[in-house]
Amino acid sequence: MPATPAWPPKSAPRLFVQQVLGTGVQVSIDGPQAHYLGRVMRVGPGDGVVLCDNVSGEWAARVIAAGKRDVLLSVEALLRPREAVPDFTLCAALLKKDRFDLVLEKACELGVARIQPVLTRRCVADKLNPARATTILTEAAEQCARTALPELLAPVKLEALLKGWEPDRALFFADENGGDPAAAAFAAHAGAAALLTGPEGGFDDSERSAIRALPAARAITLGPRILRGETAAIGATALWMGTVGDWQAPA
Repeated sequence: MPATPAWPPKSAPRLFVQQVLGTGVQVSIDGPQAHYLGRVMRVGPGDGVVLCDNVSGEWAARVIAAGKRDVLLSVEALLRPREAVPDFTLCAALLKKDRFDLVLEKACELGVARIQPVLTRRCVADKLNPARATTILTEAAEQCARTALPELLAPVKLEALLKGWEPDRALFFADENGGDPAAAAFAAHAGAAALLTGPEGGFDDSERSAIRALPAARAITLGPRILRGETAAIGATALWMGTVGDWQAPA
């Protein structure tokens, strides 16, 4: 006998929804998500859709009805509970829009718990559109099969970030003037951590001194080359995940 095909199929669309999910719960999808399901993916009654609520986890749902403006789904079974996320915060200085978009997308894919945009003296950008940023994070999470969305914090000035710092959280400071090798520094501290990366023009001397004066700060080097702000944020986050994050956990 032929094997029973997996359900929902791996090709099933995947969406985050605001509603808390559970067996038997009905979910009505409208707006851009309904357009995606109905016009792009062309789902119809009986088709499978994977839903995540950022609370309980990932669920299999079945289409009950697909109209022009909304899609009605019935939740059938829990596929995976919400993932355990390493306690890692990316504190990234705001960059030009397209470059910070890339940081948001890749930080989500890499598995960060939260993202803290930081305003420094040399930042070219000084604002962040939270709705747009949330959309980028959500789409990245859907694409890479995360079951937890990163928490997006409101932009904060560097001075305020340092003043309110949690003393038990290590702050790895990517300092272009040098520091300890990043991998060794990460491996020496496996607890709650954060990474601070700079803007297009880097940190100025007074900012660098203030960061280094923080007891929890640990200056690190990311190698012999000068890195763009987005490269530093993405590369160092990947290195942390591979060293003390969840990359070595069973899939």
